Amino acid sequence: MSYNEVFLKEIAGQFIPCEIIDSVKPLGEGFINDTFTVKTIGSTPDYILQRKNKNIFPDVPAMMDNIVRVTAHLKKRVAAQGGNPEREVLTVINAKDGKPYFQDGNEEFWAVCVFISDSLTYDRADTPELAYKGGVGIGRFQSLLSDFNEPLAEVIKGFHNIRWRFAQWDEAVKRDAAGRVSSLATEIGWIESRREEMLRFWSLVENGTIPMRVSHNDTKLSNILFDKNGNVLCVIDLDTMMSSTSLNDFGDAIRSYTNTGAEDDKDLNRVSMSMEIFRAYTEGYLSERKNSMTESELEWLAFSAKYITYEQVLRFLMDYIDGDTYYRIHYPEHNLVRTHAQFKLLQSMEEQFEQMKRTVKEIVR
Repeated sequence: MSYNEVFLKEIAGQFIPCEIIDSVKPLGEGFINDTFTVKTIGSTPDYILQRKNKNIFPDVPAMMDNIVRVTAHLKKRVAAQGGNPEREVLTVINAKDGKPYFQDGNEEFWAVCVFISDSLTYDRADTPELAYKGGVGIGRFQSLLSDFNEPLAEVIKGFHNIRWRFAQWDEAVKRDAAGRVSSLATEIGWIESRREEMLRFWSLVENGTIPMRVSHNDTKLSNILFDKNGNVLCVIDLDTMMSSTSLNDFGDAIRSYTNTGAEDDKDLNRVSMSMEIFRAYTEGYLSERKNSMTESELEWLAFSAKYITYEQVLRFLMDYIDGDTYYRIHYPEHNLVRTHAQFKLLQSMEEQFEQMKRTVKEIVR
């Protein structure tokens, strides 16, 4: 969706005095939200303006309430540890009516936070050192929230709940909206052969053996800000935060960081899980997190990488079966290519799973 700058300045002016706004320009190419940089005049800080995607987040006010409560808790914890809460935690700006969002005449939702200056992001953990720092970032985020006991709104229904995903999956296969099921016997077999294993893991979350905590749910490296010296500043992009197992975050990070190929790699020979990157990320993560984890969380930490990667195989394949209605595609078979690439990554994890478990135990000791 495109917007002219006059309109964007009017929206930003609902949060920031109009007279200090110099420009509003697009930032990046987000898959879900539209993001803009608000440059201001003089010594006033700059800001980030976002149009929140109400199709993905059907209850934006509840989502923003999650963010406000979690960032308030983080700021207290960071300050208590002698850190700088203005740079180490996102700062949400309220609109003129006191709400942490503004709804325009087209019923679109907008939100603003302070731009953290002199910060860097990285797209890929291509060295063990960077993977380690990424683990530190997510581990610290979860450690600071280990005593946050308030329930959070479920902003995306059943996001990493495999029981919910299987309900969607069964309906999609039965519906066969794009007429593709008959050609996918092999791929559907991948999903079905692992169904019980994944449900056994999720039952431990449902019965409380694995505790519910704050989970970020999108722990790719680009969602961590670093300072100019390469040290972790803070975790950003908090829209998907919910109450779930924090193992989801570890598993998703391993899926993202350790892949030697691309998420949609057509050359499957390039796709595998790097044990070197796995070890580095796990060392960084547990350096911050292990003291606030339960035995059950430590026991199932390595499995969470298989769980999240399997779920992504299912979701890409389900979207292909449905006619590509969720993920943005660049060619007709894009979701099927993603399915194959993610399955190859899952197979690599399965082949190295015993080594993954040993690595976690060695680091914990």
